[in-house]
Amino acid sequence: MRIKVVQTSRNLSGHAGLVALGHCLNHFAQLPAAIDPKLPVRAGIANSDVVRSYVGLLALGKSDFDAIENYRQDGFFRRSLGLRAVPSSATLRQRLDEVGRELQTITDELPVALLSRASAPVTALPMGHVPLDIDVFCMDNSGTRREGVSRTYAGYDGYAPIAAYLGAEGWCLGLELREGKHHSAMETDYTLERVLPRAAALTQQPVLVRMDSGFDSHRLIAQIVRHGAARKAAGGAAIDLLVKWNPRRNGAAKVIELAQGKEDLAWNEPREGKRVAVFSEPLVRVVDGNKYTHTRVYRVIERRIDKHGQRLLIPTWQVDGWETSLPVGEDGLRCEEVIGLYADHGTHEQFHSEFKTDLDLERLPSGKFDTNDAVLSLAVLAYNSLRLIGQHCLLGEDAPVRHPGKRRRLRTVMQEIMYLAVSIAEHARLMVLGLVHHASAYAAFRRLVEGWRIRLA
Repeated sequence: MRIKVVQTSRNLSGHAGLVALGHCLNHFAQLPAAIDPKLPVRAGIANSDVVRSYVGLLALGKSDFDAIENYRQDGFFRRSLGLRAVPSSATLRQRLDEVGRELQTITDELPVALLSRASAPVTALPMGHVPLDIDVFCMDNSGTRREGVSRTYAGYDGYAPIAAYLGAEGWCLGLELREGKHHSAMETDYTLERVLPRAAALTQQPVLVRMDSGFDSHRLIAQIVRHGAARKAAGGAAIDLLVKWNPRRNGAAKVIELAQGKEDLAWNEPREGKRVAVFSEPLVRVVDGNKYTHTRVYRVIERRIDKHGQRLLIPTWQVDGWETSLPVGEDGLRCEEVIGLYADHGTHEQFHSEFKTDLDLERLPSGKFDTNDAVLSLAVLAYNSLRLIGQHCLLGEDAPVRHPGKRRRLRTVMQEIMYLAVSIAEHARLMVLGLVHHASAYAAFRRLVEGWRIRLA
C-alpha cells in the first residue's frame, strides 16, 4: 500500500503534557509574579514569557535556543504555558544574555515555592532522616570556547556544576554552574548557605547531608554543624552529616596500623585471600567554641589473592572511612549501616545523568557563563516539574506498564506524558483534549488533569 503525506486542518498536538508543565510553572511556582515585578520590560515580550518558553523547550528535551522557532506558530504551546507571545530564537538568546545574572538569583529560589505549593512528597530513608545529597559532576564541553570551560577532574574540558538533591525522589534544590577546574570544596560553603535552609523549609524531619571525600573539609563540616545547631535551637529536627573521609598524607597507613593492633577486631573473610574489618573511633570537632563528638567509621581490606586468583607476594591494603554525626555503636547505628547509607548516596548519579541527557544539557547553549548559569537554574524548574508529573501520575495502577519503582526517570515522563498526542477542540470556554482509544496513558493523564484541576488562561 502506498503512503501519501498531506497537511490537515484539524487542530492536533504531540505535546499534551505541556498543560501539566504550565500548571507547575504558573500555579505552583507562580513564575510571572516572581519575575516580572523584579525584571520589568518597557516594551516587547515579558521576561516571564521568555523563561516559560525556554523551560517548555527543556521539558521536551531541547536546549538549543533555535528550537523555539518550531513552536512560534503553535497555539497549544503558547496557551498551555500561559504565554502572551512566544519569543523568537534571537529574542530568547539576547534576553537571557541581558538578564541572566539577575534572573538566576530569582529562579534559584523558585524550587522551594514549586515543591511546597505542590505538596511534593519528600521520602525519608528507613532510618528516619531525609537525605540531602550534594555533589559535583562534569559536563563535557570540549572543543568549544565557551566562557569558563577548563580542564575537569574527568579528564576533558568542560564545566563542573554542583547540585543538591533532597529525598528519595531526588528533588533538585540547587544547580550552580562552576568552571571545570574548580575543586569540589571551592566556594561550597556559599552553596550550603543557600541549600540547607531550602531543605529545612521542605521537610520537618531530620536531614542527613551526604557528600563525598572532595568535601572533607573542617570549614564545610563546621558550617553544617552550625546549621544543625541553629535548627535545633529553633525547635526543629537535627541536620546530620555523612562525609567520605579523605585520608591525605599518611592517614591510611595509620588506620592500617591501628587495625593490626586491635586484638579484639573481628575480621570477615568473604573469599579466600581477602579479609575485611570494620570499626569506628570517636572524633571531636570544635565549632564556635563548642565541642561536638562525631564518629569516623573505617573499613580495612587486606588482599593476599587478587580478584583473578593471583597470589600476591606482598598483601595489598585498602582503607575507606566515613565521618558522621549520627550515633554509632550500642545506642545507634552499626558501622555496616553507616557504610550502607553512604552507598545509597550513589543514586544521585542518575539525577546528574537526567540533566545531561534527558534535558539535553551536556553541552550548554550559550558562550557566556552567566547565561549558562541561568539556563541551569531554569533546568531545575523543568527537572522538578517533570519529576512532579511523574510522581503524581506514573506510579499508580492505571499508569502505562513499566517496571515497579519509587520514581520515574525524566525520559519516561517525557515519553509517556509530555509527548502524548491529542486532538484539540474548543467549545463554550472548554478545551477538549482527545486521546486515541488505545492510549495507555489516558487514565493517568486524566487523573493528573482532574487531580490538579488544571485550567488554561
